[in-house]
Amino acid sequence: MNAESQYEDSVSSMMLENIKHRLLNAFRIPAAHVLNNGSSNPCNMMIVAKDSQAHEELRRAKIDGAITWLRTELMEMRSQDQQLAKTLLDLNREIQKLRRENDLTRASEFGQINVTIRKDSPFQAARPEDEVSIV
Repeated sequence: MNAESQYEDSVSSMMLENIKHRLLNAFRIPAAHVLNNGSSNPCNMMIVAKDSQAHEELRRAKIDGAITWLRTELMEMRSQDQQLAKTLLDLNREIQKLRRENDLTRASEFGQINVTIRKDSPFQAARPEDEVSIV
């Protein structure tokens, strides 16, 4: 895994943790509100506390499920992004190759061409020091 992917992973994890904390804070029931519902009976307070705890656990489970789903979606989006980037690079290479071929064709139609083939060119000569000149 390269440094850019690791950076993206850490940023994604930080974003998800931030979302998780905001969701938890948004759905948290303050303890004072639960206990100040007018019930002073200890038995009723225990029932309310247990109900509140069960409700909180259910809420956390839903939030964890949502975060898992978001993480899966982000990973899929990253994969699609990488595939698109590769496709665009391949298309760019093909366009550059076609432009060079077009330039060579036009130059040969006008009867003069002076071409130096570079080492990294797709039209590479047998030896790197070979130079092709057509006049």
